[in-house]
Amino acid sequence: MTTTRFAPSPTGYLHVGNLRTALMNYLIARKAGGTFILRIDDTDAERSKEEYVDAIKEDLEWLGLHWDRVERQGTRLDRYSAAADKLREIGRFYEAFETPVELDLKRKKQLNMGKPPVYDRAALALSDDERAALRAERGQGVWRFKLDHQRIEWADGVLGDISIDAASVSDPVLIRQDGQVLYTIASVVDDTEMGVTDVVRGSDHVTNTATQIQIIEALGGSVPRFAHHSLLTGPGGEALSKRLGTLALRDLRERGVQPMALLSLLARLGSSDPIEVRSEMAELIDGFEISHFGSAPTKFNVDDLFPLTAKYLQTLPLEAVQSRLDDLGVPVSLAAPFWTVIRDNIETLNDLEGWWTLCRDGADPVIEEEDAEFVAEAMTLLPEAPFDGETWGGWTAAVKAATGRKGRGLFMPLRKALTGQAHGPDMAALMPLLQVVKAR
Repeated sequence: MTTTRFAPSPTGYLHVGNLRTALMNYLIARKAGGTFILRIDDTDAERSKEEYVDAIKEDLEWLGLHWDRVERQGTRLDRYSAAADKLREIGRFYEAFETPVELDLKRKKQLNMGKPPVYDRAALALSDDERAALRAERGQGVWRFKLDHQRIEWADGVLGDISIDAASVSDPVLIRQDGQVLYTIASVVDDTEMGVTDVVRGSDHVTNTATQIQIIEALGGSVPRFAHHSLLTGPGGEALSKRLGTLALRDLRERGVQPMALLSLLARLGSSDPIEVRSEMAELIDGFEISHFGSAPTKFNVDDLFPLTAKYLQTLPLEAVQSRLDDLGVPVSLAAPFWTVIRDNIETLNDLEGWWTLCRDGADPVIEEEDAEFVAEAMTLLPEAPFDGETWGGWTAAVKAATGRKGRGLFMPLRKALTGQAHGPDMAALMPLLQVVKAR
């Protein structure tokens, strides 16, 4: 059975980059009728916070990405310890004691000699006595996985055939000096024991994947199908890293972005498939193909979410927004016509309040100096509220007859006088919603 996972660290809020990974794994699992695991990477006890765990779940629920079960890496430390013991037993795990300064000097020396800056495995030559002396002097060392120096190959779901020479990669540190288990081994153990069959993640993990394949094989596990999606950039090709704080999912939600607009964009962005707002998750699932995605950096513009949100809102029936209208105080008798008229003129549901305020309290009129006398005369011809669907046509006809004005010169000054805006809903439909006209 197809099993995927999303493994965020609870050290901050989810952003669009996280969501892209979560969504792809979710869609693969759902399309195959498989299992989607939410795996909280909380092995860093100092930085992990429960409030972020709750926030991650809240964001995924808001988006409709429902997981089949939750796993916590912080509760599985014994499993990682057992895996480390196995690697020691088979001679693939060794302790190293170099300081960061010493490692940096080694890298610089290798670069000056035109060699790849990889760890030189000096720790493997230490005797038991030398290791004991270093441990007494410096404390516990880090634990590195000993790579087999051969080519590591796999068929990537996005990048195609990948081949990496393990000799060009440093033996990865799997356990830090303070004993913290790192993602590289924790993820391997979890993927193996949880039966994960497909892993989609960012292209910045390609080298990490190569080392993890060897760790999986050393532990006797089955290698999942890997796919590495391109990284998102800003609209100008700039790195998103400095802007991710403004692209947190909860911030986009606060700005009125609709879940299906966000999902519709990220489920197709960077692929050969067109981006079209969908009304249901099933449509995204059915049309998703990881092989349709390219390897080139993918430009993401947050402004693209708002036209998609507007299109999605235009498809919603009254029932979907009734509670929002109730909160605004829109009378039941006006709710249906208000939503029918206004939904084509909003970008997000946050815009509803401004339109209801206009209908309920009237708008401050915008009257150009050259139109002042015309508008004043027109207002004397406006019948008293309540208005109906015939009010606008009858009134403008009367004003035209009285003033001789026609076309834009007739309609635009009257629209701006009633609504304070140059654009908006059809005035014949809007007039019955207006409770007050301030331009009188």
